[in-house]
Amino acid sequence: MKDWIEQLATPEWLQTLIWVIVIVIIIRFAFIFLIRGIQKSKQDKDSKYRTKKILDAASYVVIILALLIAYSRNLAGLSVALGVAGAGIAFALQEVIASVAGWLALMFGNFYRTGDRVQLGGIKGDVIDIGVLRTTLMETGQWVDGDLYNGRIVRVANSFVFKEPVFNYSGDFPFLWDEIKIPIQYGSDYVLAKSILEKIANEHLRKNAAEGKRVWNEMVKKYLIEDAQLEPMVSLIANDNWVEFTIRYVVSYKKRRMTKNELFLAILKEVEATNGKVRFGSATFEMVGMPELQIKMKPD
Repeated sequence: MKDWIEQLATPEWLQTLIWVIVIVIIIRFAFIFLIRGIQKSKQDKDSKYRTKKILDAASYVVIILALLIAYSRNLAGLSVALGVAGAGIAFALQEVIASVAGWLALMFGNFYRTGDRVQLGGIKGDVIDIGVLRTTLMETGQWVDGDLYNGRIVRVANSFVFKEPVFNYSGDFPFLWDEIKIPIQYGSDYVLAKSILEKIANEHLRKNAAEGKRVWNEMVKKYLIEDAQLEPMVSLIANDNWVEFTIRYVVSYKKRRMTKNELFLAILKEVEATNGKVRFGSATFEMVGMPELQIKMKPD
Protein backbone atom coordinates (compact mmCIF):
# COMPACT_ATOMS: atom_id res chain seq x y z
CA MET A 1 0.00 0.00 0.00
CA LYS A 2 2.72 2.49 0.99
CA ASP A 3 4.85 1.59 -2.09
CA TRP A 4 1.88 2.17 -4.36
CA ILE A 5 1.28 5.58 -2.80
CA GLU A 6 4.95 6.54 -3.19
CA GLN A 7 4.75 5.84 -6.97
CA LEU A 8 2.28 8.67 -7.32
CA ALA A 9 3.62 12.14 -8.06
CA THR A 10 2.60 13.56 -4.68
CA PRO A 11 4.54 15.40 -1.99
CA GLU A 12 5.93 13.36 0.89
CA TRP A 13 3.65 14.97 3.49
CA LEU A 14 0.58 14.09 1.43
CA GLN A 15 1.77 10.50 1.01
CA THR A 16 2.16 10.21 4.78
CA LEU A 17 -1.29 11.72 5.35
CA ILE A 18 -2.92 9.29 2.92
CA TRP A 19 -1.12 6.38 4.56
CA VAL A 20 -2.28 7.51 8.02
CA ILE A 21 -5.91 7.91 6.89
CA VAL A 22 -5.93 4.42 5.37
CA ILE A 23 -4.41 2.89 8.52
CA VAL A 24 -6.92 4.69 10.79
CA ILE A 25 -9.85 3.46 8.68
CA ILE A 26 -8.53 -0.11 8.76
CA ILE A 27 -8.03 0.03 12.54
CA ARG A 28 -11.50 1.43 13.20
CA PHE A 29 -13.24 -1.11 10.95
CA ALA A 30 -11.27 -3.95 12.55
CA PHE A 31 -12.37 -2.91 16.03
CA ILE A 32 -15.97 -2.34 14.88
CA PHE A 33 -16.11 -5.93 13.62
CA LEU A 34 -14.64 -7.15 16.91
CA ILE A 35 -17.23 -5.22 18.90
CA ARG A 36 -20.08 -6.57 16.75
CA GLY A 37 -18.77 -10.09 17.27
CA ILE A 38 -18.78 -9.54 21.04
CA GLN A 39 -22.36 -8.21 20.92
CA LYS A 40 -23.50 -11.39 19.15
CA SER A 41 -21.73 -13.69 21.61
CA LYS A 42 -23.42 -15.47 24.52
CA GLN A 43 -21.70 -13.44 27.23
CA ASP A 44 -23.82 -11.74 29.87
CA LYS A 45 -24.87 -8.13 29.36
CA ASP A 46 -22.34 -6.67 31.78
CA SER A 47 -19.39 -8.54 30.22
CA LYS A 48 -20.42 -7.34 26.76
CA TYR A 49 -20.61 -3.76 27.99
CA ARG A 50 -17.16 -3.90 29.62
CA THR A 51 -15.54 -5.55 26.59
CA LYS A 52 -17.08 -2.97 24.23
CA LYS A 53 -15.74 -0.11 26.35
CA ILE A 54 -12.25 -1.61 26.55
CA LEU A 55 -12.07 -2.36 22.80
CA ASP A 56 -13.32 1.13 21.96
CA ALA A 57 -10.62 2.72 24.11
CA ALA A 58 -7.98 0.32 22.75
CA SER A 59 -8.79 1.35 19.17
CA TYR A 60 -7.96 4.98 19.96
CA VAL A 61 -4.70 3.94 21.64
CA VAL A 62 -3.69 1.99 18.52
CA ILE A 63 -4.54 4.97 16.33
CA ILE A 64 -2.39 7.27 18.46
CA LEU A 65 0.52 4.82 18.25
CA ALA A 66 0.13 4.67 14.47
CA LEU A 67 0.24 8.48 14.27
CA LEU A 68 3.37 8.60 16.42
CA ILE A 69 5.08 6.03 14.21
CA ALA A 70 4.06 7.82 11.01
CA TYR A 71 5.34 11.19 12.17
CA SER A 72 8.27 9.93 14.28
CA ARG A 73 10.86 11.60 12.02
CA ASN A 74 9.13 14.96 12.32
CA LEU A 75 8.83 14.66 16.09
CA ALA A 76 12.45 13.72 16.71
CA GLY A 77 13.61 17.32 17.08
CA LEU A 78 10.72 18.16 19.38
CA SER A 79 11.40 15.49 22.04
CA VAL A 80 12.82 17.91 24.62
CA ALA A 81 10.08 20.46 24.08
CA LEU A 82 7.43 17.76 24.27
CA GLY A 83 8.94 16.45 27.52
CA VAL A 84 8.74 19.87 29.16
CA ALA A 85 5.28 20.49 27.77
CA GLY A 86 4.16 17.04 28.88
CA ALA A 87 5.08 17.77 32.48
CA GLY A 88 2.99 20.97 32.40
CA ILE A 89 0.10 19.22 30.70
CA ALA A 90 0.19 16.38 33.25
CA PHE A 91 -0.03 18.92 36.09
CA ALA A 92 -2.86 20.85 34.44
CA LEU A 93 -4.80 17.70 33.58
CA GLN A 94 -4.20 15.78 36.80
CA GLU A 95 -7.95 15.48 37.43
CA VAL A 96 -8.45 14.05 33.94
CA ILE A 97 -5.58 11.62 34.45
CA ALA A 98 -7.03 10.57 37.81
CA SER A 99 -10.43 10.00 36.15
CA VAL A 100 -8.85 7.81 33.48
CA ALA A 101 -7.05 5.85 36.21
CA GLY A 102 -10.40 5.58 38.02
CA TRP A 103 -11.97 4.19 34.85
CA LEU A 104 -9.28 1.50 34.66
CA ALA A 105 -9.91 0.69 38.33
CA LEU A 106 -13.65 0.41 37.64
CA MET A 107 -13.10 -1.87 34.65
CA PHE A 108 -10.92 -4.31 36.59
CA GLY A 109 -11.53 -3.56 40.30
CA ASN A 110 -15.21 -4.57 40.65
CA PHE A 111 -16.20 -1.35 42.44
CA TYR A 112 -19.56 -1.28 40.66
CA ARG A 113 -21.10 -2.19 37.33
CA THR A 114 -23.83 -0.78 35.11
CA GLY A 115 -27.19 -1.42 36.75
CA ASP A 116 -25.84 -1.21 40.31
CA ARG A 117 -27.31 1.28 42.77
CA VAL A 118 -24.49 3.30 44.30
CA GLN A 119 -23.73 6.49 46.17
CA LEU A 120 -20.84 8.55 44.81
CA GLY A 121 -19.85 11.93 46.17
CA GLY A 122 -23.17 12.29 48.00
CA ILE A 123 -25.19 11.37 44.88
CA LYS A 124 -27.30 8.21 45.01
CA GLY A 125 -28.64 6.52 41.91
CA ASP A 126 -28.42 3.66 39.42
CA VAL A 127 -25.33 3.40 37.20
CA ILE A 128 -26.42 3.70 33.55
CA ASP A 129 -23.02 4.29 31.93
CA ILE A 130 -19.31 4.14 32.85
CA GLY A 131 -17.29 6.45 30.60
CA VAL A 132 -13.56 7.00 30.44
CA LEU A 133 -13.85 10.21 32.50
CA ARG A 134 -17.26 10.09 34.20
CA THR A 135 -19.85 7.70 35.57
CA THR A 136 -23.46 8.52 34.67
CA LEU A 137 -26.17 7.97 37.31
CA MET A 138 -29.95 8.09 37.16
CA GLU A 139 -30.49 9.86 40.48
CA THR A 140 -32.90 8.67 43.17
CA GLY A 141 -34.26 10.38 46.27
CA GLN A 142 -33.73 14.10 47.03
CA TRP A 143 -37.21 15.68 46.89
CA VAL A 144 -38.78 12.30 46.03
CA ASP A 145 -39.53 10.02 49.00
CA GLY A 146 -38.13 6.51 48.93
CA ASP A 147 -35.65 5.08 46.46
CA LEU A 148 -37.49 6.31 43.37
CA TYR A 149 -36.05 8.11 40.36
CA ASN A 150 -36.38 11.89 40.43
CA GLY A 151 -35.57 12.38 36.73
CA ARG A 152 -32.11 13.92 37.03
CA ILE A 153 -29.12 12.39 35.25
CA VAL A 154 -25.87 13.06 37.14
CA ARG A 155 -22.31 12.59 35.88
CA VAL A 156 -19.65 11.98 38.53
CA ALA A 157 -15.90 12.02 37.82
CA ASN A 158 -14.30 8.57 38.03
CA SER A 159 -11.56 10.02 40.25
CA PHE A 160 -14.05 9.80 43.14
CA VAL A 161 -13.20 6.12 43.57
CA PHE A 162 -9.81 7.20 44.96
CA LYS A 163 -11.05 10.12 47.07
CA GLU A 164 -14.30 9.11 48.74
CA PRO A 165 -16.08 5.92 49.86
CA VAL A 166 -18.11 4.10 47.22
CA PHE A 167 -21.44 2.84 48.61
CA ASN A 168 -22.79 -0.05 46.57
CA TYR A 169 -26.36 -1.09 47.39
CA SER A 170 -26.43 -4.01 44.95
CA GLY A 171 -22.94 -5.48 44.73
CA ASP A 172 -22.19 -8.94 46.10
CA PHE A 173 -25.23 -8.73 48.42
CA PRO A 174 -28.20 -7.08 46.64
CA PHE A 175 -30.26 -6.90 49.85
CA LEU A 176 -30.58 -4.31 52.59
CA TRP A 177 -31.63 -4.58 56.21
CA ASP A 178 -34.68 -2.44 56.78
CA GLU A 179 -37.17 -1.99 59.61
CA ILE A 180 -40.52 -0.47 60.45
CA LYS A 181 -41.69 0.74 63.87
CA ILE A 182 -45.24 0.19 65.17
CA PRO A 183 -46.42 2.20 68.24
CA ILE A 184 -48.92 0.31 70.44
CA GLN A 185 -50.86 1.93 73.29
CA TYR A 186 -50.20 0.97 76.89
CA GLY A 187 -52.90 -1.41 78.09
CA SER A 188 -53.07 -3.34 74.83
CA ASP A 189 -52.51 -7.07 74.57
CA TYR A 190 -48.75 -7.04 73.91
CA VAL A 191 -48.47 -10.80 73.39
CA LEU A 192 -51.22 -10.69 70.76
CA ALA A 193 -49.60 -7.69 69.11
CA LYS A 194 -46.24 -9.45 68.84
CA SER A 195 -47.81 -12.63 67.47
CA ILE A 196 -49.65 -10.60 64.81
CA LEU A 197 -46.46 -8.85 63.70
CA GLU A 198 -44.47 -12.09 63.64
CA LYS A 199 -47.13 -13.81 61.55
CA ILE A 200 -47.25 -10.94 59.03
CA ALA A 201 -43.46 -10.76 58.83
CA ASN A 202 -43.14 -14.50 58.18
CA GLU A 203 -45.87 -14.48 55.54
CA HIS A 204 -44.52 -11.51 53.56
CA LEU A 205 -40.76 -11.79 54.12
CA ARG A 206 -40.00 -15.51 54.14
CA LYS A 207 -39.02 -15.50 50.44
CA ASN A 208 -36.66 -12.55 50.93
CA ALA A 209 -34.97 -14.29 53.86
CA ALA A 210 -34.46 -17.53 51.90
CA GLU A 211 -32.96 -15.77 48.88
CA GLY A 212 -30.86 -13.49 51.08
CA LYS A 213 -29.51 -16.50 52.98
CA ARG A 214 -28.39 -18.14 49.75
CA VAL A 215 -26.51 -15.02 48.61
CA TRP A 216 -25.06 -14.46 52.10
CA ASN A 217 -23.61 -17.98 52.13
CA GLU A 218 -21.72 -17.13 48.93
CA MET A 219 -20.38 -13.97 50.57
CA VAL A 220 -19.14 -15.92 53.59
CA LYS A 221 -17.01 -18.01 51.22
CA LYS A 222 -15.56 -14.90 49.58
CA TYR A 223 -15.03 -12.55 52.53
CA LEU A 224 -13.95 -12.88 56.15
CA ILE A 225 -17.39 -12.10 57.55
CA GLU A 226 -19.54 -13.60 60.28
CA ASP A 227 -22.89 -15.21 59.72
CA ALA A 228 -25.91 -12.93 60.12
CA GLN A 229 -29.59 -13.34 60.96
CA LEU A 230 -31.65 -12.85 57.82
CA GLU A 231 -34.98 -14.13 59.15
CA PRO A 232 -37.43 -11.37 60.14
CA MET A 233 -37.22 -10.39 63.80
CA VAL A 234 -39.74 -8.57 66.03
CA SER A 235 -38.57 -6.71 69.13
CA LEU A 236 -40.11 -4.13 71.46
CA ILE A 237 -39.15 -1.32 73.80
CA ALA A 238 -41.25 0.75 76.21
CA ASN A 239 -40.88 4.53 76.02
CA ASP A 240 -42.72 7.48 77.58
CA ASN A 241 -45.68 7.43 75.20
CA TRP A 242 -46.24 3.86 74.01
CA VAL A 243 -44.80 0.38 73.51
CA GLU A 244 -42.80 0.44 70.28
CA PHE A 245 -42.53 -2.76 68.23
CA THR A 246 -39.84 -3.00 65.54
CA ILE A 247 -39.87 -5.43 62.61
CA ARG A 248 -36.36 -5.92 61.20
CA TYR A 249 -35.93 -7.79 57.90
CA VAL A 250 -33.90 -8.06 54.69
CA VAL A 251 -35.33 -6.78 51.41
CA SER A 252 -34.16 -6.28 47.85
CA TYR A 253 -32.69 -2.81 47.36
CA LYS A 254 -35.30 -2.15 44.65
CA LYS A 255 -38.33 -3.18 46.75
CA ARG A 256 -37.98 -1.26 50.02
CA ARG A 257 -40.97 1.02 49.47
CA MET A 258 -43.20 -1.71 48.01
CA THR A 259 -42.42 -4.04 50.91
CA LYS A 260 -43.21 -1.39 53.53
CA ASN A 261 -46.51 -0.69 51.81
CA GLU A 262 -47.50 -4.39 51.94
CA LEU A 263 -46.48 -4.73 55.58
CA PHE A 264 -48.36 -1.65 56.78
CA LEU A 265 -51.55 -2.66 54.92
CA ALA A 266 -51.47 -6.11 56.50
CA ILE A 267 -50.74 -4.70 59.97
CA LEU A 268 -53.60 -2.19 59.79
CA LYS A 269 -56.03 -4.92 58.74
CA GLU A 270 -54.96 -7.34 61.49
CA VAL A 271 -54.98 -4.73 64.26
CA GLU A 272 -58.48 -3.56 63.33
CA ALA A 273 -59.66 -7.20 63.52
CA THR A 274 -58.66 -7.42 67.22
CA ASN A 275 -61.67 -5.25 68.19
CA GLY A 276 -59.66 -2.97 70.46
CA LYS A 277 -57.41 -5.56 72.10
CA VAL A 278 -54.50 -3.98 70.25
CA ARG A 279 -54.57 -0.23 69.70
CA PHE A 280 -52.10 2.00 67.90
CA GLY A 281 -50.35 4.65 69.95
CA SER A 282 -50.44 8.30 68.93
CA ALA A 283 -49.22 11.57 70.34
CA THR A 284 -52.14 12.98 72.36
CA PHE A 285 -52.49 15.68 74.99
CA GLU A 286 -54.76 15.34 78.02
CA MET A 287 -55.88 18.33 80.07
CA VAL A 288 -55.99 17.10 83.68
CA GLY A 289 -57.32 20.24 85.39
CA MET A 290 -57.85 23.98 85.31
CA PRO A 291 -57.06 26.63 87.93
CA GLU A 292 -59.94 28.11 89.94
CA LEU A 293 -61.39 31.28 88.41
CA GLN A 294 -62.50 34.22 90.54
CA ILE A 295 -64.77 36.85 88.97
CA LYS A 296 -65.30 40.27 90.58
CA MET A 297 -68.20 42.48 89.47
CA LYS A 298 -68.02 46.24 89.83
CA PRO A 299 -71.21 47.92 91.18
CA ASP A 300 -72.98 50.31 88.78
